[in-house]
Amino acid sequence: MIYRDFQGEKLSALGFGTMRLPVIGGDYGKVDERAAAEMFDYAITHGVNYFDTAWGYHDSASEPAVGRILSAYPREKLYLATKFPGYDLANMGKAEEIFEAQLKKCGVDYFDFYLFHNVCEMNIDAYLDDEKYGTYSYLIAQKRAGRIRHLGFSAHGSYEVVRRFLERYGKDIEFCQLQINYVDWEFQSANKKVELLREWGIPVWVMEPLRGGKLATLSPENEARLKALRPDEPIPAWAFRFVMSIPEVKMILSGMSNLEQVKANIATFSQDKPLTEGEREALLAVGAGMYKREALPCTACRYCTSHCPRHLDIPELIKLYNEHRFTGGGFIAPMALSALPKERWPSACIGCGSCERVCPQQIKIPDMMRDFTDRLQRE
Repeated sequence: MIYRDFQGEKLSALGFGTMRLPVIGGDYGKVDERAAAEMFDYAITHGVNYFDTAWGYHDSASEPAVGRILSAYPREKLYLATKFPGYDLANMGKAEEIFEAQLKKCGVDYFDFYLFHNVCEMNIDAYLDDEKYGTYSYLIAQKRAGRIRHLGFSAHGSYEVVRRFLERYGKDIEFCQLQINYVDWEFQSANKKVELLREWGIPVWVMEPLRGGKLATLSPENEARLKALRPDEPIPAWAFRFVMSIPEVKMILSGMSNLEQVKANIATFSQDKPLTEGEREALLAVGAGMYKREALPCTACRYCTSHCPRHLDIPELIKLYNEHRFTGGGFIAPMALSALPKERWPSACIGCGSCERVCPQQIKIPDMMRDFTDRLQRE
């Protein structure tokens, strides 16, 4: 197992994410603890020492399942992480109630790592309003009391959201968890977010290195391109090697669903085989090709916005549309839109075509707006 040093702690570079544990009868809220325990045991035996859970994973069944399974191992040998569920605005103002419940659910009296969960457009104002909600003040108090050893945050939000959070709380933040992979390095501006964290001296935790499994298999053409460079490297390993090669990265989380995935990932993390510059460029080209095949070619020139009678931020809506279409749905676009008034949504487009007539890329913007609205309504 590869290890990374973090403030004198020896963390396994591979962390066990518990959002996609095996379940019983296809019910996401019923964790198959016998199967999960076998997976945990293999991981721990082979050097994994970091386990990441959260309040809402498996319909709130993940924390107690993880706590019960890990109780069979020495507490001081493993690192347990969980999060304050700020992705649900109804939880704002309930930091103490939720934190105390999490300790009981996990059967512990402290958390090694604790995060503000999913800092994004929808909740950034509430997270920053400490006078009203007190989330930051409460968590800092728990850190001083030793019930949180390391405090960080996860973010699916934009660069601007991450910047605002750091400007308010960055002096107390010890790590940041981001969605990073060789598609989102440019597609979601993960590269710029990593650079921002570098400026703050904050190490990076990685989530979704395989983008929900999308990078576990590739088209025959892309697979052949990578196999020509490393014939024996499994395709999922390329995604892990990419994030391993980012200097700021200390922890890479993988939401493993079965024992075979655990074994394969541990085999990848048994040796450090950094990408060469040529391999990295080839991998980024594969990633860019994947999303550019589906993405509308907006350059954010903003000619369209000056002609829109509804004053829509068309480039931003195209960016969200591209994300939503490439991902096949998901929560990121709806989450970002929820922070906007309804008159700024794609459904506010009246289809006049003024934007399309001045678009240098000849994007059929009204058609995009209708399709985006239809996709959102179907979910």
